[in-house]
Amino acid sequence: MANNTADHPPGNSVAEGNHDGDFGVTMMELRSLMELRSGEAVNKIRDTYGDVQGLCRRLKTSSIEGLSGNPNDLEKRHTAFGKNFIPPKKPKTFLQLVWEALQDVTLIILEIAAIISLGLSFYHPPGGDSEACGQAAGGVEDEGEAQAGWIEGAAILFSVIIVVLVTAFNDWSKEKQFRGLQSRIEQEQKFTVIRKGQVIQISVAEIVVGDIAQIKYGDLLPADGILIQGNDLKIDESSLTGESDQVRKSAEKDPMLLSGTHVMEGSGKMVVSAVGLNSQTGIIFTLLGAGENDEEKKVKKTKTQDGIALEIQPLKSEEAAESEEKEEAKPKAKVNQALVTKKEKSVLQGKLTRLAVQIGKAGLIMSALTVIILILYFVIDTFGIQGRTWLAECTPIYIQYFVKFLIIGVTVLVVAVPEGLPLAVTISLAYSVKKMMKDNNLVRHLDACETMGNATAICSDKTGTLTMNRMTVVQAYVGDTHYKTVPEPDIIKPETLETLVNSISINSAYTTKILPPEKEGGLPRHVGNKTECALLGLVLDMKRDYQPIRDEVPEEKFYKVYTFNSSRKSMSTVLKNADGGFRMYSKGASEIVLRKCSRILDAQGQPRVFKPKDRDEMVRKVIEPMACDGLRTICVAYRDFPAEGGEPQWDSENDILNELTCIAVVGIEDPVRPEVPEAIAKCQRAGITVRMVTGDNINTARAIATKCGILIPGEDFLCLEGKEFNQQIRNDRGEVEQERLDKVWPKLRVLARSSPTDKHTLVKGIIDSTVGETRQVVAVTGDGTNDGPALKKADVGFAMGIAGTDVAKEASDIILTDDNFTSIVKAVMWGRNVYDSISKFLQFQLTVNVVAVIVAFTGACITQDSPLKAVQMLWVNLIMDTLASLALATEPPTESLLLRKPYGRDKPLISRTMMKNILGHAVFQLVIIFTLLFAGEKLFDIDSGRNAPLHSPPSEHYTIVFNVFVMMQLFNEINARKIHGERNVFEGIYRNPIFCSVVLGTFILQIIIVQFGGKPFSCTPLNIEQWLWCVFIGVGELLWGQLISAIPTHRLKFLKEAGHGIRKEEIHEEELTEGADEIDHAEMELRRGQILWFRGLNRIQTQMDVVYTFQTGQAAVPGALRRQPSVVSQHNDTTAAKTLSSPTPAASSSTAGN
Repeated sequence: MANNTADHPPGNSVAEGNHDGDFGVTMMELRSLMELRSGEAVNKIRDTYGDVQGLCRRLKTSSIEGLSGNPNDLEKRHTAFGKNFIPPKKPKTFLQLVWEALQDVTLIILEIAAIISLGLSFYHPPGGDSEACGQAAGGVEDEGEAQAGWIEGAAILFSVIIVVLVTAFNDWSKEKQFRGLQSRIEQEQKFTVIRKGQVIQISVAEIVVGDIAQIKYGDLLPADGILIQGNDLKIDESSLTGESDQVRKSAEKDPMLLSGTHVMEGSGKMVVSAVGLNSQTGIIFTLLGAGENDEEKKVKKTKTQDGIALEIQPLKSEEAAESEEKEEAKPKAKVNQALVTKKEKSVLQGKLTRLAVQIGKAGLIMSALTVIILILYFVIDTFGIQGRTWLAECTPIYIQYFVKFLIIGVTVLVVAVPEGLPLAVTISLAYSVKKMMKDNNLVRHLDACETMGNATAICSDKTGTLTMNRMTVVQAYVGDTHYKTVPEPDIIKPETLETLVNSISINSAYTTKILPPEKEGGLPRHVGNKTECALLGLVLDMKRDYQPIRDEVPEEKFYKVYTFNSSRKSMSTVLKNADGGFRMYSKGASEIVLRKCSRILDAQGQPRVFKPKDRDEMVRKVIEPMACDGLRTICVAYRDFPAEGGEPQWDSENDILNELTCIAVVGIEDPVRPEVPEAIAKCQRAGITVRMVTGDNINTARAIATKCGILIPGEDFLCLEGKEFNQQIRNDRGEVEQERLDKVWPKLRVLARSSPTDKHTLVKGIIDSTVGETRQVVAVTGDGTNDGPALKKADVGFAMGIAGTDVAKEASDIILTDDNFTSIVKAVMWGRNVYDSISKFLQFQLTVNVVAVIVAFTGACITQDSPLKAVQMLWVNLIMDTLASLALATEPPTESLLLRKPYGRDKPLISRTMMKNILGHAVFQLVIIFTLLFAGEKLFDIDSGRNAPLHSPPSEHYTIVFNVFVMMQLFNEINARKIHGERNVFEGIYRNPIFCSVVLGTFILQIIIVQFGGKPFSCTPLNIEQWLWCVFIGVGELLWGQLISAIPTHRLKFLKEAGHGIRKEEIHEEELTEGADEIDHAEMELRRGQILWFRGLNRIQTQMDVVYTFQTGQAAVPGALRRQPSVVSQHNDTTAAKTLSSPTPAASSSTAGN
């Protein structure tokens, strides 16, 4: 250890061979130091370094000035202590994704059939009288095309390769988008550090060992550190230890701060001691095989199930992992993998998967029937009617026939299975997520986007979401006078003014500042807590400056700080006077602080007695009028503790925060965002109820809610305060009763003075409620750490990107990058659009499926050969699956989406109108195809293509059938753009370039296939007249679509029955039996993922594994998880706790968020 180098000047070069030589402490020393806790750590620091300042000196940093920020110095620190970056798990390579796509069952069947077909085509039977084999051999030798037999097999293989590549590419780009999104979220995470004496914000990745970081309420710590100075600091370390109790931190007793933990109260300064893979979170990731280190090999020996449970995949499978861990304590790798995929489905994907499975089953039955009928017909015809005997030399020819039948059967199956469904969902969601970025929605969980379309209720915060969060003091009550505008400083007594200015300047976070505007003529920039900014603004309006006062009383001189939290609703700072006495400045919500005041400063600046009746009068005459103008009222007060009284008992808070002297009450205005009233009106038109949940008092809340349009005069609604709300919903034992809650929430519009628990209770109550026609889907907005539980519980949680704390962002599904309510309306629009896009695709897909399957089946049964060949079917499959999903899933949303009611949870995927369209178009297409099939040769005056022998060249007849079929699909794709029975199917088509290019591209490819496809595609070139007829018949689809939409759905009474009927026998049983309970399963799955309160630094699964790893004999890191009851102690999922192999009964430990 290079202690002797500790006093070198900072400029010297790094000692050769020992990178740590430049600093008075090595990385390993710091690592082992960070593994100690509380008393041990304090002693170790004292014994080794003297104190924290001593450690700062060895790290060549100053606890006041911070680092110099010199690039050379930062580079040395990177070399010696590592970077603050935990490398993500390697993404799957393209080849791995190809291999996964190849696992598809239908594709495997096709591959096998194609290979058999290929093998047989190269096998020529020795001699043998071809006549003796019956019709089987006819046409082969005559055409001299025996060599062409391999083409079909090769073409099938080729199409399989294309399908696989397309699927793999989609998966790959999806993965890439997720990674991009993840890194974007990480880049946006900034942290406050001191460099060269300036407080600056840098991105988390730039933090180095030796940085002095400022930490405050709501932060997620990005690196390990040692506390230099803290005010009332409490940390939630549950993400590392599993203990849900908050841990009090202080420089004297427990100064160790760990990365990945959340600051729940207070503020402070720390020196960063470990970053990246050397921080506590990094060590855990390394243990779990995320860091590509040598340690991985060690870990592999201990059982981390080959790191499969650790798919630390961005965004997607975090919830997946939680549920897997609960299923089994030591899951097998395979099972794990399955569980991951199972869990990623949202409600919509659940519905779709079930639908696809049912369609697939029907397709399987149809294809099996096709094969059986074909083989029977052939056998009976050849050996029965023609009376031939099976000759040995004819065997290969017969087998070739059977293989051909099998290929036809498989093709029917391929066309029947809508593998485009998952693709459509993925494309639609990925496209929406990308576009939502432009609308200021950063989507963290894909399914949130689609859930949002079904939202029926939004519980919104007031400050910052509905209002501008630019607070300004507009009224004040000072010296017995209520000023309706900010008073001139010379009106107020100098002593009172002095006390007021000192109180505001000192008793507010020093990170809160008002900076000059960025642009000339702009508004000054508010940094930090907005309410405090308003008060500092008042100081500036009084022609005073807060900075000199702060310079005179730096944070180090604070004797004690009671920071603001949601239960106190006030903040106080204690200073020690020169004579040994103390002065405490307080500020907070006026009705709370005034209750603790026993004196008030009068017009002369002298304290006079302030009795409860004076207080009631003041509330009536000052506070309520202010609140009715929509102002938030803050009371500023102080208290002196004389030196004679000795040191007060600082821990008995109730005695300390009492006997205050009121200096002033100010009214702070937070203007409503100009665009909010219109956005709320849109929500109400769209059938979404907006509720306001705020910590402000009821009069302010009511005034703002009326301005926003949440409360409409003359309507029957409820505005409750938290206390009253709890009285109405809880029984005598204090438990929440769903029946009581059901009486309250439908009319509740404003919940004021609410605690985080109230918000959580309300959200949970609305979600669990079964009153009303449909189940409610609830979105919640929040910005504070205290909103965590409600954001987690909601179907969709929106966190504020600018004002939101890290904890809130971590608990949310979507981050609003501009903190604006109108962005939520955009999210609703996109969500509904996803749902509609998928319905459009379904309508198109099912029409094609029904027609293709029936044509292939009947054609095969009547003419022994499917009119649509295997390769043609695969091409149809490609256009209707991959390309159509691309075209229909990228329709941009329109305002008209907001004019209908939400679908709710239980809406079937296929509405009656869609059913009408599907059946109507299927009838049209079948009539046309069968007419062409059985009378086409007469209409077009060409040779019939029916009953062609094996390997015969393609006929014009069947080419026309194939071409017409594709043309009809193309024009029906345009019809499918509308699903609610609208007439104008071209409306807004130019706004979707992808759709236009897909339709045009498909058309051009079709021309190429028909004219030049030849043998592989079983096509023969058509002349211009035949082409025009094909296109003309295709256009008929559009006219037929108009006809169908002219028939009113409600007249077609049978449709409902038909809808159910078809679903019964055929495929989409979807809504009937499965609707009610299945959707609830999917919903429960979604819920299960939403139980956990905090996800810790990255993913809760990591912690589960860590707890497990440590218990299975990982004694190497003794301090890291000394107390290891399971992480699940944060929520009441007792069952999960039992299955974790934890020896401690985790479920009994107190719960954090619930």
